[in-house]
Amino acid sequence: MMKNHNMAIVLVHEIYGVNEHMKYMKEILSKLGIDIICPNLLHKKISYLYREEEFAYENFTQNVGFEKGVQQINQVIAELKQQYRRVGVIGFSVGATIAWLCGENKICDFVIGCYGSRIRNYVDVEPTCPTLLIFANKEKAFDIHKLVDVLKKKRYSFLQVKSFEGSHGFMDPFSDNYKKLSAHLALQHINEFVQKQLSESFL
Repeated sequence: MMKNHNMAIVLVHEIYGVNEHMKYMKEILSKLGIDIICPNLLHKKISYLYREEEFAYENFTQNVGFEKGVQQINQVIAELKQQYRRVGVIGFSVGATIAWLCGENKICDFVIGCYGSRIRNYVDVEPTCPTLLIFANKEKAFDIHKLVDVLKKKRYSFLQVKSFEGSHGFMDPFSDNYKKLSAHLALQHINEFVQKQLSESFL
């Protein structure tokens, strides 16, 4: 398939780094004929294993964090904007929260965030571009239904919120929480959302 240089997507990883899930997502999204760039925010060649969650989280909070993560992704977006008409961001977990925070800067053209738990700390951030948030309907750490309700009540004009059956990580085929049907439905929504952005890149 011919690459479409009207648009690129920045893929933002979880606390584990650029692991098999990110490589898988890059491959899936590339099928849309769009360039996918996945920066390594950890600046480590080796990604963490899921059983190393505690170490991965500690490393992320101490050495990256949301503020520095947003700065790094904004810089990548700004550089890509010199080559592409439209640049979007898609993130998973902490990457989704980073993507959400990038959505207020008027630099990126669209945002997709998948189970960004910490978005609950930034509900007053209003997106300035089309934004799709995807959540699992079960979360151990907090009341996901309350977060979804709060976001919907904000009535942000650019925001769509979708929930799917499953737990945090339900889209990750390498995770114990993988839920095939929900992952398929979520990817369908993502594809439709990206296709809409792609069609607008030609206008």
